[in-house]
Amino acid sequence: MKLIPIARAVTAAALLALVSTVSQAAPQGFLETIHRHTTLINTVPENGDQNPYAIAVAPASVGTVKAGDVLVGNFNNAANLQGTGSTIVDYHPDTKQMSVFATVPRDLKGCPGGIGLSTAMTMLKSGWVIVGSTPSNDGTTATKGAGCLIVLDSSGKVASTLTSENINDPWGNMAVVDNGDTATLFVSNAGFGVGGANPGPDGEVPVFKQSTVLRLDLEIKPGQAPVVKQQTVVASGFGAQADKGVFLVGPTGLALSSDQKQLFVSDAIGNRITVIDDPMTRETSAGVGRQLTADGFLHRPLAMATAPNGHLLVTNALNGQVVEIDPANATQLYARWIDTDKAQSPPGSGDLFGIAMTPQGDGFYYVEDDVNTLVLAK
Repeated sequence: MKLIPIARAVTAAALLALVSTVSQAAPQGFLETIHRHTTLINTVPENGDQNPYAIAVAPASVGTVKAGDVLVGNFNNAANLQGTGSTIVDYHPDTKQMSVFATVPRDLKGCPGGIGLSTAMTMLKSGWVIVGSTPSNDGTTATKGAGCLIVLDSSGKVASTLTSENINDPWGNMAVVDNGDTATLFVSNAGFGVGGANPGPDGEVPVFKQSTVLRLDLEIKPGQAPVVKQQTVVASGFGAQADKGVFLVGPTGLALSSDQKQLFVSDAIGNRITVIDDPMTRETSAGVGRQLTADGFLHRPLAMATAPNGHLLVTNALNGQVVEIDPANATQLYARWIDTDKAQSPPGSGDLFGIAMTPQGDGFYYVEDDVNTLVLAK
C-alpha cells in the first residue's frame, strides 16, 4: 500500500537534518494515517446480484438499520448484466454480518426503464434511503432507460420514485446536506444523449457533453416520504459516453466543502476535478465550473469523499489507486494503491467505485467490484 508523494526525494544531508522534526510532525495528508486494508464481506446476496457500486454509511439507527451500518448497492444481476442489479445489502460492523436491506422490483412502476442500482445512494437521518437507478434490459446502453431515484423506508420497502425531465440515469455518488426535516441532495445525471448502438464515423464511441449535476431540495415530514420542493441544475456540459466495460463513463464523484460554498465534481471524461461555486444557493447552471486539478495522479477519477482534514479522496477507474487532493491549494498529494489485483492491467483497473468515510473519520470503506467485496482502510 505504497504512497506516491509528489516530492520524490530530498538530499541525504537535508534528510538527516530533518529526521527529528519530521518524526514529530503531523501527517501532511490523510492517507499517511492509513495502515491496514481489511476485507469485510462478500457483497453477493442470495439472488446472486453482483458488481457493487454504491456505498452509504447509516447516520442513525432507524428501522432495520443501525447507525454506522454500511449499505452497499449492486449494479449487476446474477447473470452479470450491467444495469440490472436490484439489491442493497447491509453490513453490520458490530456483528461483522451481512443482511439484505432491500430488493427492489426489477419492473418497478414509475421508474423509466426499470432497475439497475447505480453509485448514487444515501441514507438520511430520518431513515429514508434514496438510491439511483441507471437501468438496462440487456446489460448495454442500447436498451438503457432514463431511470429514477427510488425512495426506500428504513426497512427497505419502496415508498416512492422521483422522476423529472432533469433526471436521466442518476449515476454518481451523492453529496448531501441533511437537516432532519429538510435535506439537499446533489446527484449527477449521465444518461442524456448516451445510448443506442451507433458508433461515430470512425467506429469510435461518441462523447455527449450533456451530463448535469442536479440539486434536489427535499422536505421531510414525520412519517412521510421526502418530497421534492425544488430542483435546480447547478452544473452542465460534462462529457459521458457508453462503455462496454463499465456501462457508461460520466461525472461520478461529488463532494461538498465544509462551508458548503464549493461542490467538487469528478469529471471522468475530462480527467479532472472541477469546482461549482455557491452550489447551495445558485439558481442557474455554472456549466462545468472551474478546474481545480487535472491529470497527474488522476486516471479517470470516479467516486469521491471528503476526509476530516478537508482533503478529497478520489478513486481511479483506470488503476487501483485512490488519490488525495488538497483543494485549498489545488495540489495532488498522493496516489495510494488500494487494489493491486493483477488480473487487470494496470492492477485494479475498473475495480473501484463507491467510497465513504467511517463515522469516526479514521478510515474509509470502498468496494472492489471485480471480486464483490467491501473493504475497510484504516
